[in-house]
Amino acid sequence: MTATPAKVTIDVWSDVMCPWCVIGTRQLAKALDELEGEIEAEIRFRPFELNPDMPPEGEEQAAHIQRKYGRSAAESAGVRDRLKGFGERVGYSFSWQGEGEAPPAMIWNTFLAHKLLYWALRVGGPEAQGKLKRAMFDAHFQQRRNMADPEVLVDIAVGVGLPKLGAAQTLLEQSIGNSVRHEEAMAWDMNITGVPAMVVNGKAMIPGAQEPEVYVNVLRRVVAREAAQA
Repeated sequence: MTATPAKVTIDVWSDVMCPWCVIGTRQLAKALDELEGEIEAEIRFRPFELNPDMPPEGEEQAAHIQRKYGRSAAESAGVRDRLKGFGERVGYSFSWQGEGEAPPAMIWNTFLAHKLLYWALRVGGPEAQGKLKRAMFDAHFQQRRNMADPEVLVDIAVGVGLPKLGAAQTLLEQSIGNSVRHEEAMAWDMNITGVPAMVVNGKAMIPGAQEPEVYVNVLRRVVAREAAQA
């Protein structure tokens, strides 16, 4: 008889602006591929704003890195080059994918994006939310769209099969904004100060973007510990 896979829930605190969140989620996906038939995971994305005070007009990426982290222009360019290398290693391109000359790479306010992600989980479940999250990553890093623009966000949602009217209404709904703020506060209560941060079954936290084997080992330990306590 084939054993039934153990089921876990992974809450991933992340931000659409975070390249390490792309890398971390792709490494987690590789780990879950390795654990196929052994562990099944329900992945839910939770909100974390790296730049909650970012104005609607956003900020040019290189200037933002220099200002926020006190880096020189050369150091800022070096960071971007290293991220591109990490992206290539996990099979993701952070480069402009559109036609013609690339528009400036920007950093945007992501509160509305988090509202849409919260709604997607509520109405479509983890699979729909995951599709939306990946589409948002692509829209930001590869298509350089304005991720603070409600029309852009609704268009991305429609592109992954979510209803246009519901998406548009969500961006105006204060109660969903309150729910996003509540989940952001949960992150701080758990001492999550950077992303990605993955919490397995509400207990074991895996900070940062890790190698697949790290996720494999933590998931196996969580499952084994809970089985021993059952």
